[in-house]
Amino acid sequence: MAKPMSPSKSITKGQIGKFYDVLEAAMLKSGLPSEETQKVLEIQGVEIAEEFVQSVRKRVEAISKLIVRYVKGVNRSQDPQQALDATGRVQYTDKTVVDSMPRGEGEEKEVVFFKPRPEAFKNGIISDDDLEKEYEFVGLKPVDPYSLAKVNTDDPAFADAHPNATHWKDTNGKWCYAAFRRWFGGRRCVDVDRDDYDWNDRWLFAGARK
Repeated sequence: MAKPMSPSKSITKGQIGKFYDVLEAAMLKSGLPSEETQKVLEIQGVEIAEEFVQSVRKRVEAISKLIVRYVKGVNRSQDPQQALDATGRVQYTDKTVVDSMPRGEGEEKEVVFFKPRPEAFKNGIISDDDLEKEYEFVGLKPVDPYSLAKVNTDDPAFADAHPNATHWKDTNGKWCYAAFRRWFGGRRCVDVDRDDYDWNDRWLFAGARK
């Protein structure tokens, strides 16, 4: 089931203190020259603080919009085709790409869905290379297609409202994907292929925490 995001109280002094510690360590490591740094602090200190808060805010807002699903009984002993067959969906696949599907590990998995930031899209689309940066931004890595298939097997209606996908690279370094959606005419389908096109903003992308 989806894990709802509960209302959160405002940032605490303890959390602010942790940010101080992280920032202090990073600044000490930076090796910035003292005299010039002092001038920046005096002239632009307030502006820098505001930029820092906005940077944190963007990341907090991104995390607050995550959808979390927990799956059990992921069968890693199945071959990739069997994992797709178990979904009961109409399949549009390339066999060589299906065979390249990463199996992942563990019978239980937390699968986290997110949408890339609006500014990550260019003319309404995002490439797989830029999508990988969005995974990094929210602290996730692409989830294995076995786990994603299990989410859509357990809840076939999920992709009706939330078309969802994951991606990986094959041995030739080409982007591949598994995508679950409801096609025209009401057919629930799964696509597994190499990515020759960019993604639009309809899609949710599935990840696992690092």
